[in-house]
Amino acid sequence: MPEQKKEDYCRPSWDDYFMEIVSVVGKRGTCGRGRSGCVITKDKRIISTGYVGSPIGLPHCDEVGHEMHTVIKADGKESRHCIRTSHAEENAIIQAARFGVKLTGSTLYCKMTPCYTCAKMIINAGIVRVVASQDYHGGARTKEIFAAAGIQFNLLSDKMTTYADMGPKESVPAPEEPELIGLEPPF
Repeated sequence: MPEQKKEDYCRPSWDDYFMEIVSVVGKRGTCGRGRSGCVITKDKRIISTGYVGSPIGLPHCDEVGHEMHTVIKADGKESRHCIRTSHAEENAIIQAARFGVKLTGSTLYCKMTPCYTCAKMIINAGIVRVVASQDYHGGARTKEIFAAAGIQFNLLSDKMTTYADMGPKESVPAPEEPELIGLEPPF
């Protein structure tokens, strides 16, 4: 029997493998400002996943539009954020808690550098390593507390996730009530 020629194949690393799964999980997201996914692993096994979406039973951005808030940072710069949804990292941690899955010593894979609130949850959950595909414009403080807490943080790309309306609106005062972007709410 003749020997078959082997094709050159580059098997993905564990980080590459789990980051591809993050991308698929993110496709379930219900906020068009990212469609972020998250995978938490331990011993090279998936133990929880999460994606950006509204709390169970509440309307999604894809259905009623974004709930935009303007935030003024310590340096005086303004940025706009949709607050209707829970972040992918938050949802992955919550899913683990709902099903009694311990996260101590695990690795979290995500689309972008976690926000400061998610970073605190990651630390308190006992996650020891975070791998992010891209950077986040508000991620500086996250990197600081990860270093202080001894969390290994691996940023795979310097690419920055940006959105068309992430900055303040020109010459329009910030609304007192949340601004809905997209579809009209069902009133």
